[in-house]
Amino acid sequence: MSDRTVYFNGELVRAGEASVSIADPSFLHGASAFTTMYAHNGVIFRFAKHLERLAETIRFLGMAVEATTGELVEATYHTLDANRLTEARCRITLTPGPPDGRPTTLITTDPLPDYPTEWYTRGVGVIVTALKQQTADPTFGHKTGCYLPRMLARREAAAKGCEDALWFTPDGRLAEACFSNVFLVQDGKVFTPPRDTPVLPGVVRDAVIDLCGQLDLPCDDETPLTVEDMFAAEELFLSSSCMGIRPVARVERHAYGDQTPGPVTRRIIEAYRKLLDHECTERK
Repeated sequence: MSDRTVYFNGELVRAGEASVSIADPSFLHGASAFTTMYAHNGVIFRFAKHLERLAETIRFLGMAVEATTGELVEATYHTLDANRLTEARCRITLTPGPPDGRPTTLITTDPLPDYPTEWYTRGVGVIVTALKQQTADPTFGHKTGCYLPRMLARREAAAKGCEDALWFTPDGRLAEACFSNVFLVQDGKVFTPPRDTPVLPGVVRDAVIDLCGQLDLPCDDETPLTVEDMFAAEELFLSSSCMGIRPVARVERHAYGDQTPGPVTRRIIEAYRKLLDHECTERK
């Protein structure tokens, strides 16, 4: 991977040539902001939405940056083209830089992982992690470098033969998965935890809410959800930029239906695929 091309502080360089100072708060304290995006047909899906969310995190951190929105767009596509990729996982990472240096801008583009087909045709298994989505933790709801708890929960899920873990707040409200938003389906209505749970304002989460309107599916993103709601649901699915929409076959030992994607989930998956093809046609 060291021979891939990355964008680092204004230049396209080999990955092995890019380095961050040991005095950078991103290295010492996880103080960084990032966004991970999906490039389809060589076009990043809802790039502007990703940059809006990134800017919100930067404001939250009070972090100085050098890169402009225009530079990030141009540099991301230059990096994508330099690596000759059309289906890719793209990430922009911004750090404060060392106290006596300049802020860091890093853009990476990698081939989209070969996600198992079974994730989408049969669904994934998830656990409920004992870790909690702390409402008082200001990093929740933002993409910062403080992701160790997420990685630990993902490891816990893998140890139990599952692909992801669901997070709840200390007072028992459903929040999200490790790197994905979560949706429930009950009586033909779609539910997702409110933004102020807190949860990450996922770009694909917003797209699913939009699609529900187009499909005449009622969607509630304002009502808090409980563990009882989760187990009473007829369908459950996860959404994220690169993994897309993954049906959930079971939570712990609780199975959904016949452990294959339900009818509402299938409709949303198909509509999302069409949306990607429709929107990812021209770079803007």
